[in-house]
Amino acid sequence: MSIIKRSPAKEVDLWRNEFPVSRMLQTFQHDMNRLFDGFFRGDVLDNGSFFTNTWSPAVDLSETKDAYQIQAELPGLKKEDVKVTVEENTVTIRGEKKSESEKKEANYHRVERSYGSFERSFSLPGAIKNDSVDAHFEEGVLTVRLPKTEEAKQKLIDVKVK
Repeated sequence: MSIIKRSPAKEVDLWRNEFPVSRMLQTFQHDMNRLFDGFFRGDVLDNGSFFTNTWSPAVDLSETKDAYQIQAELPGLKKEDVKVTVEENTVTIRGEKKSESEKKEANYHRVERSYGSFERSFSLPGAIKNDSVDAHFEEGVLTVRLPKTEEAKQKLIDVKVK
């Protein structure tokens, strides 16, 4: 008798191949998710007045020995459209991406780009120097550098072995 390692991923693939109705259910679920996501985003409505359109920019948060850094992708925005606030250990980036509405009577028109206001807040694990925060906006990317206070910087302690 030999022992065979169980592979749940292979079992799911086998189940999908053996039962084609499962693919139909997955497709149906995907379509329903898209429908509901679009409705609650306001895509389904012509003027978007029932729900407010919002979007959330992609953000990278990194940490070095001396500072935290936030990079946000904000395509199509100008630096005047973005505000950065710092309160204690919380950084908030907010702004609005304005839409240019276009109506065509005879032709089908599709809008896939997201527009609207956004707000992203991040609580940092350590204290920062509020007076030394630096932000710059270049080619649609906002970079915010938040220097750490001396107390927030990691300290390396040597452990002596006897």
